[in-house]
Amino acid sequence: PVQTHLSSHIPSSFCPNCLISCTAASSGGTASVPGGGTGSTVPMGGLRTLVVQQTSLERPRETWSKKMDFLLSVIGYAVDLGNVWRFPYICYQNGGGAFLLPYLLMAVFGGVPLFYMELALGQFHRSGCISIWKHICPIFKGIGFAICIIALYIAFYYNTIMAWALYYLLSSFRPTLPWTTCTNSWNTANCNRYMSSDHNVSWSNSSTSPAEEFYTRQVLQVHLSPGLHQLGSVSWQLALCLLFIFTIVYFSIWKGVKMSGKVVWVTATFPYLVLLVLLIRGATLPGAWRGVVFYLKPDWEKLLSTTVWIDAAAQIFFSLGPGFGVLLAFASYNPFHNNCYKDALLTSSVNCLTSFLSGFVIFTVLGYMAEMRQQDVDAVAKDAGPSLLFIIYAEAIANMPAATFFAIIFFLMIIMLGLDSTFAGLEGVITAMLDEFPHILVKRREWFVFGLVCVCYLGALSTLTYGGAFVVKLFEEYATGPAVITVVLLEVIAVSWFYGTNRFCNDIQVMLGFYPGFFWKVCWVAICPCFLLFIIISFLAFPPEVRLFDYHYPPWTTVLGYCIGVSSFICVPAYMVYHLLNARGTFKQVLYISTTINVMCSFLFKASFSSYSILLLHMLS
Repeated sequence: PVQTHLSSHIPSSFCPNCLISCTAASSGGTASVPGGGTGSTVPMGGLRTLVVQQTSLERPRETWSKKMDFLLSVIGYAVDLGNVWRFPYICYQNGGGAFLLPYLLMAVFGGVPLFYMELALGQFHRSGCISIWKHICPIFKGIGFAICIIALYIAFYYNTIMAWALYYLLSSFRPTLPWTTCTNSWNTANCNRYMSSDHNVSWSNSSTSPAEEFYTRQVLQVHLSPGLHQLGSVSWQLALCLLFIFTIVYFSIWKGVKMSGKVVWVTATFPYLVLLVLLIRGATLPGAWRGVVFYLKPDWEKLLSTTVWIDAAAQIFFSLGPGFGVLLAFASYNPFHNNCYKDALLTSSVNCLTSFLSGFVIFTVLGYMAEMRQQDVDAVAKDAGPSLLFIIYAEAIANMPAATFFAIIFFLMIIMLGLDSTFAGLEGVITAMLDEFPHILVKRREWFVFGLVCVCYLGALSTLTYGGAFVVKLFEEYATGPAVITVVLLEVIAVSWFYGTNRFCNDIQVMLGFYPGFFWKVCWVAICPCFLLFIIISFLAFPPEVRLFDYHYPPWTTVLGYCIGVSSFICVPAYMVYHLLNARGTFKQVLYISTTINVMCSFLFKASFSSYSILLLHMLS
């Protein structure tokens, strides 16, 4: 009976490369393990015993060379460009210091539990975002494919921002920075060279700074494109910059995490050194205190606005980055008993503190700019996103002594912040595909990574056109945000409600030696789904007004944006239908098997971590 129960509940796809032999005996007998050698006969006593022997024929899974390689990779992934430009802007826009209250609440009850859940899932099941679902809830496997498509969309536009930064970096190796003068071929009559030493120059509403014209007319060349309906030609300078960026990416990840784990020692630590240098320099500038006061002065009345809580939830979610398959992939290369609980708390804390620190780095400089222009800080800080870095901060750097040095280290920091996130995003896709198709891709990893990088480069060509900045904004607003939040909502529901919170907590206990507390269970079952549902509903109820510079996106671009977002999410219901149509049995049987994984499979999976393991399960007669 035990043998029948076992064979009828282990899916054939559970361990295709393992030899599994099982023998059961009744009370008072013995159970033998075939091929077990001496000691393979186990006296049963008064118990019924099931003996399982599993020998894995798969290659041992790659692991991190050092624990710090993993930590720096996760920190480098979580701490990205959004920490530098988005958090400071969102913070001052939503009440300054008062915004920290909803931000911390959303982090504690939403962001960190999701972060911890993904690290634990990846480490326990040692699988990427596609194949992990055969251990959790097979019918939700489409989530993994949706995550991979979202990661590709991100690679299409995110690396273009690094290409812009590389263009700035190369332009910085000059005695005079090109965005400090109005005598260049790209400048207009409205260009106003408003340096700290130019006391006789007046600033008007129609004035444009040399930094703004360098960014819009020389780097992006958006003045040559009327909008998304006519993007124009590809900028060959940006195409070469992006090619260089992807070359670095390829040779950093082509060999696996042992290679990328070494690279992040530079790319993840260098930004902190630069942030410290810029913070010290910014604090010594005249007017810096005005920026700090503007950044932190609390406006408690803003907490009554729903928008503040929506922004706090969205910011912590996209800052920590669950749902992109990266945390699952990185954790899957950890030792089985690694304390991922401490890792989750440490890395998420570092991420939040970095965002807070970046605010001081940005606003000390904005206060200096306001002092120089004799304007209010909010008039200077009107730009958000990349413009905050490539216009406002670039102009402030040009006014500093040793401007060339500060420009070089600043744009190097921007590139390295972006590289870490790109390493992680593509590694999530690579791990998912290699785990799903190991016989085809494992021995051809270098060629697969090369093909993936080529696809990302070709997909990014539209963002390198004269109207490429409009494409970047469209992808940023629609292609990733709503889709990935919906995918993570389904992921939490699948793990907490279908796989079961108790089973998930038991897995963590086997792995870490302690059972998650009541707080984590409540967050996973109820609070996190409500947290994600809150963000989704708010996005649908208050769709963002998308505009860039003087270009207002026409209505048809909204439809296009939603179509791009749905194109990834559609994988989830599509795979559900495919799975149900191709499974054998009645609809009720198929649905039951597709949404549950027998407890015995969980035990067998734990046994697979040793090449020759014997698992004894004692059950009362």
